[in-house]
Amino acid sequence: MRAGQSGNSQDGPASRVVVITGASSGIARAAARLFAEEGYSVVLAARDATALDHAAEECRARGARALAVPTDVADEQAVKALAATAIESFGRIDVWVNCAAVLMYGRAATQPTADFRQVIDTNLFGYVHGTQAALRAFKAQGGWGCLINVASMLSLVGDPYLSAYVTSKFAIRGFTQCVRQEMRAQPGIHVCTILPTAIDTPIYQKGANRMGRKIRSIAPLYAVERAARAITTAARHPRPEIIVGTYGHLMALGLRISPSLMEAVVGWVAPKIQFSRRRQAASRGNLFTSTGPHQINGGWRDFWLRRLWRR
Repeated sequence: MRAGQSGNSQDGPASRVVVITGASSGIARAAARLFAEEGYSVVLAARDATALDHAAEECRARGARALAVPTDVADEQAVKALAATAIESFGRIDVWVNCAAVLMYGRAATQPTADFRQVIDTNLFGYVHGTQAALRAFKAQGGWGCLINVASMLSLVGDPYLSAYVTSKFAIRGFTQCVRQEMRAQPGIHVCTILPTAIDTPIYQKGANRMGRKIRSIAPLYAVERAARAITTAARHPRPEIIVGTYGHLMALGLRISPSLMEAVVGWVAPKIQFSRRRQAASRGNLFTSTGPHQINGGWRDFWLRRLWRR
């Protein structure tokens, strides 16, 4: 039986339901479009109600039923309400995608504890809340469903000045492995981890920044649609982990051959790419309040191509 399908053979694509967190922008919003094109009913969650409504309209334009549910995933009760709303509206949850995340740049020794905690509350506990809500729904509907947690290649190797984000992503991967082990007795419940390399989303523009220099994306980076397709593929054909991007596979190979060398390379290269020479005042970005831009693409591939062309 394929993930996202119940034991009822009459269930078709149009009857399947997916819940996606972080759906106001980036990877999650792109995945929502793809699920809509495949006939899923989509339940979209994020903090910004206006951006979420626009994302839902994009899904409806593709022929899907779509519901926008403004949700702060750091709030456990809000995530419980999200699941309840999805079930009340569509009767079931076939796929749950945890994708909401915030980013913070700063030195580990001097980052404000409250800001660090907020990254963990959103990125890690948001996934814990979503996972628990999804598993409750899957078990209540007969022991079937697919949980997809979007982690990062930074679940495998550190990145200087991103300690809060990296901590959350390492924890997400470990947490998801534990959940997958626990679900072995429930063969109808699938638990997947997506490990994207750098993706061209607006997360870099919205990141909190205490480095005093303007943030840029890492490079090389991949189109958002590539990560979104990995998510919809996992829903159709569940796998424990899916790496997104050729560079991610090369990183994984490097970590198997020489973890210390890969750590040194990332530690040396990443800061040279991630920060420009332009000064920037300290900012909390979207840690505590949702801020734009709320589009799918971040424009970073064009940025790096222009720089390459000029050189």
